[in-house]
Amino acid sequence: METRPRVLVADDDPEMLDAVAEVLTQMGAEVFRASDGARVIERLADEGPFDLIVTDIAMPWMTGLRAVRAARVAGLGTSVIVMTALRDENISAQATAVGAALLRKPFETAELESLVAKLLPERRLPAIPSGTRGG
Repeated sequence: METRPRVLVADDDPEMLDAVAEVLTQMGAEVFRASDGARVIERLADEGPFDLIVTDIAMPWMTGLRAVRAARVAGLGTSVIVMTALRDENISAQATAVGAALLRKPFETAELESLVAKLLPERRLPAIPSGTRGG
């Protein structure tokens, strides 16, 4: 029996968190949620390992980049997608420095699906047919 990929999603915006989690669930992933960087670290410690982490950058207490950096220092090699609406030109370099793919908000569902499929190719996650996507 093939296990579903385990994905940790973090965003302090509940609507964005729900939207990303829904896309990943429809793609066949088992989704875990975190509302800030501190919860990312807690979830990694308590419920890891994960096959993929999808995190917002700008969150209270600890940014998504800082949480990923801490995980990398601890030896975690999990694939990461960082999402942001920030237009800081240094963000791309910061994402690259922690080995993360960058997804700029607002983004289309297909962009998220494509990145997830690239980062989890061994799982063969199917893209959602365009007629079944929500808003």
